[in-house]
Formats: sequence, structure tokens, C-alpha cells
Amino acid sequence: MSIVTCTQRLAAAQPEFIPGTEQFCQAWCTASIAMGITDFDVCSVDWNSFVPWAETSRPGWGAVMPEYAGYLIVILFGVFFSVITSIMVWFEKTFGGLVISSEHFNTAGRNIKTGLTASVIVSQWTWAATLLQSSNVAWRYGLSGPFWYAAGASIQVLLFGILAIEVKKKAPNMHTFLEMIDVRWGKAAHMTFLFFGFATNLIVTGMLLLGGAAVVYQTSSMATEAALFLIPVGVIIYTMFGGLKATFLASYIHTTIIFIGLVLFVTYVYAVAGDCGADLTKQCNSIGSASILWERLTFVAALPSVSDAVTAGAHHGPVPNNRGGSYLTMLSNDGLSFGVINIIGNFGTVFVDQSYWQSAIAARPASAHKGYILGGLVWFTIPMALATSLGLASNALNVKLSSDEAGSGLAPPAAAIVLLGQGGGILIIIMLFMAITSTGSAECIAVASLVAYDIYRKYINPDCTGQQLLRVSRIMVVFYGLVSGFFGWFLYGVGANLGWVYNFMGIMIGSAVLPVSFCILTRYCTAKGAIIGAWGGMISSVITWLVIASTRCSDGRDPERLPVGETCPTGTLDINTTGNLYAQLGGNLVAICMSGIYCMLVTAIEFKFGNAKPFDWDIMRTGITRIEEGKDDVPDEEMSPEFLDSAGK
Repeated sequence: MSIVTCTQRLAAAQPEFIPGTEQFCQAWCTASIAMGITDFDVCSVDWNSFVPWAETSRPGWGAVMPEYAGYLIVILFGVFFSVITSIMVWFEKTFGGLVISSEHFNTAGRNIKTGLTASVIVSQWTWAATLLQSSNVAWRYGLSGPFWYAAGASIQVLLFGILAIEVKKKAPNMHTFLEMIDVRWGKAAHMTFLFFGFATNLIVTGMLLLGGAAVVYQTSSMATEAALFLIPVGVIIYTMFGGLKATFLASYIHTTIIFIGLVLFVTYVYAVAGDCGADLTKQCNSIGSASILWERLTFVAALPSVSDAVTAGAHHGPVPNNRGGSYLTMLSNDGLSFGVINIIGNFGTVFVDQSYWQSAIAARPASAHKGYILGGLVWFTIPMALATSLGLASNALNVKLSSDEAGSGLAPPAAAIVLLGQGGGILIIIMLFMAITSTGSAECIAVASLVAYDIYRKYINPDCTGQQLLRVSRIMVVFYGLVSGFFGWFLYGVGANLGWVYNFMGIMIGSAVLPVSFCILTRYCTAKGAIIGAWGGMISSVITWLVIASTRCSDGRDPERLPVGETCPTGTLDINTTGNLYAQLGGNLVAICMSGIYCMLVTAIEFKFGNAKPFDWDIMRTGITRIEEGKDDVPDEEMSPEFLDSAGK
């Protein structure tokens, strides 16, 4: 915290200033007094010069380390966690009697308790976007961004606890959510939702790799293309060796490291004042308290508007469409729009992602709903705390950060490097690597399960043995690791960044949410209703998205928000226009709303004309079978209808 105010600085017999700010300090000080700023010396920052974080004159270096160090971190961390996790699985096999069968590889024995279930939910729900996109929306929309990110992505996990109990009641032998769709609705529906399941896995993995590769490139200058392919390597090794149980064990470690980093950053932003005030001719690049953060953000929003389009890395002036132009208000139109997109998109990436069904399958009945509720509540703290510290700090510290860089998820490393130097950037990389590997391993297992049970067993070899399924699962872990690298490369090649893909996901998969939920929640949903709802909702959402995008300015701005007298060309469809917030909002809303309307309308017509009847849940209980029969290590009373009914209330 500064030891003087700007008034005291100016009143000194021989005032000291940061070079180049002498002629501005009086005006800044007068303005700050009018705003009620009392703790922060506004002259301790050169507001005309944005603080660099990723510039270096050393060839072969990124913001904090040389290129070879980036390769070492990516490769060695992958190998390290592969070895640790593999050793843990080996100990359990050797001394705990664990047998890695196909059943255990894909379900972890169906007896995971509450603590580990919650840890896994936190870990696999902590994407690269959790750390990066949450801070991007804090940089853009202020305080409302972190809230809508955290709250809008917690409710899905909390609600999924209901489905977790329904799985235990109605499909106790299930391996994938597509098995229950096949038993209930048949081949056409099975193929339909197989598409949506794979699309979900690819989108989630693509976001992981895009965010991770962008940060590694900026911090070490490691080639983005190389990072896209090398990041999955470590995940492949331990996932292929230990299956879902290895993923669970690794997730526990990853979550611990992420929380350690989170506590350090929050403490440093809100409690460590640095040496500000010791030398009044040097810029203050620390915060130290909530009041200083508030006053810095208030001052930034009051400065004359300067955008990245005018000055590289600039982000001054009132926040568009926020009440009073403030970063510190919840009344933000754009923040609310993002919140709606976030809620819809994340319903898709939970309810249509096999990895969450797999966690529900793996949990013991007494732990399923508790694990999801506890995990959802704990996860909320990660994006909320990180974005309200590093995300807001990236504006408060006057960091040089362009809109494209923020959209790529670079607000946290930028703020961390300005605050802590090289160590801050390295810590962000470590946290990011933990998020990528934990979620990436869950996605690998999810895809392996879908291929093993819903393609190989269903259509290629219905009489396969457990060993054959296990071999297919392990091959698919490796194959999907390679595919994910190519998919990330494709997204990078077309210019899509993390923010674009994050807002797009609901357009692509949001229409599958309600039909999948209806499959296990209600007896009154038909196959035709589910299929038409999913495809019809997606087609309608894509049309809406593209139509609205075609009316946006070619640079992605909104025509109705241009200054009076300014016009812009429209009618273009590219990364800029399709990434417009309101185009993506329209597509997301249509996806989930129209899919429900189509689904319920078709179902109602079929029931009206006697072409359908309520589904018998006993068909699902008996229709899904295991390859390797055996009793789960779960008390009999936990599988009783009375226990499951009480857990679901």
C-alpha cells in the first residue's frame, strides 16, 4: 500500500514523480479526490504507459522462460504424473488385490466414496477455461463476469446429482449414457446421441488445448502446434495404464495443486502490498487490499476511453453496457448475456459428456449425489476467486493486454507476471497443466468407453470378451490423444480462440441436453421426439447464430452501438462476426429452447394418436448387461429401492 496520497506527493517541497507523469499528476489527483479515492495514490502509476508482460528482447524467450524450458515443463510434468499415478495403481494392484478388468477400467469398481467423487468433479470441471476464460470475462465485463461464470457453471453439476441417483436406480449396470438411450429408444437415437457425445468430448478437449497452448506459447515461445500435440502425451500414458481409477487418483493430486496456487494468488492480490511508496519515482505494480483494487478499477473506468484498436493493449474508460460504466457492478447487460450463454453451454458439457456419467457410475450409491453437490460447491470458488483476483487485477494494474490476447485466456498469466514476475507465470503454467491433464484424462476415458461399448460391442463384436473391450479401450485412449491434437490444430488454424469456442459450445450441443435428461427422468418421451428435438434444435440454433452474425459489423462489433454517424460493413461470416456475443447468445437460446419444444411437441402428438406408451424402467434395468459379472464392493442396503428413493429426495 502506498505510504503517501497523491495530495501529499504534490504538497511536498520537492515532489517526486514517475518519469513522464509530472504534467498529468495534478489532473489525476483532482479527479481521484472527486471520486472519493482515499487509499490509493493515483500518481503511483503511469496511466499513459501500459505495463508490458510478454515482451522480451531475448531471442528464443517468451515472457518468463526460454523456449526449451516450455518443452521441458510440458514433457516432464506429463512424465512425472504418469509415473506417480502408475505407481499408485501398481501398489493397489499388488497389495490391494485390484484387478484391472474392462469393467474396472471404465467404471473404477462402482464404489468410489464421497470425498474422491467430489475431488474428481472439481478436477474434471476445472478446465483451462475455468482458469483463463473466467478471467477474460472479468477483464471485459468486470465483477459480473466471474459471478456469471462461476454460478452459471455450478448449477449443472449440482443438478446432475439428481441424475446420478437415477442412474443407480434405473440403470445400475450402465457403462455409458448411450447404453440407456439404445435400450430405450433404439438405433437411430443411439447414433444421434453418439454424434453429440463425441462432439462434446472434442469441444471440451479443444478448449483445453487451445488455452494451454496459448499460455505456453506466450510464456516460453514454445511453438503452439508442438504444444497442441505434446500436452496430451502425459495424459495418454497414465490413463492407458490405469483407466478411470488412475484418472481419479491423479485428479486428487491435480486439485490440491490448483488450490495451492489459487490461495497464493488471492493472498498476493488482496494482502501483499509490495514495496509501493518506498521510491516515488518507480511505478507501483501491486495492489495489497480490496479497497485499493476498488479504487484502481474506479479510476481506470473514469479515464478517457482508449481501446486496443487505437493503442495496442489499451483498455481504459467506462465498461460498455455496465451501469455507470463501472467494473464493480452486477448490472451488466453483456455480463448477463454471457451468463445465459455460459449456463446453456455448460448444461451441454455436463449432461452430454460421458465423463460426468462415468463419475456417477463409478460413485457408490450413498456418495453419488453428495459428491456432486460437494464438488459443485467447492468448484465455485476456483473461477470466482481467480477471476476476481487476477482477472480484475489485469485491468487495475494497467497491464498491456489486447482483446484478442484476453480472448485467448492470457489475462491471468499477464497479471501474475506483472505481480510476481517469472514465478507468477510459471505457477499459472503449472495450474493450467493440472487442469488440462485432469480433464483431458477424463475425456480420454469417456471417448474410450463410448467406442468400446457403443461402437465395438454394439455394432462390431456383440459377443466380445472383457479382455477385448479392455484392449479396445486402451487403444482408443492413445488414438483420441492424437485426434485431440489434430482437432486443436484445426481450431488454431482457423483462428478460433478459447473465448470463441467456449461461447460456441452451446450452439453445437445444447439441443441434446433436454432429450438426454428426459431419457432417465420421465417415462413420457419418445424416440422420435428425442431425435427431432436434438437435430431440430441444433439446426435451428446454427441458422439463428449465422443469421444474427451476418448482421454484425465485419470486425465483430454491434452496428447499433457504433458512435453517431459511424457505419460499418455487414454481411460477412467469419471468426469475427460469428464470435459476436449476441450472435452466440441467440444461437444458444434457440438450441436449448427449441429442442425442448420440438421434443415435447412430437411426443405429445405420438401419445395423442396412440403411437406411444409410457416406458417401463424394468426394461432399462435388465436390458443393460455387464461383460464381466461380479458383485460390486457396495453394501446391499445402498442398492435397495428404499435407500435410493430417500437419497433422491
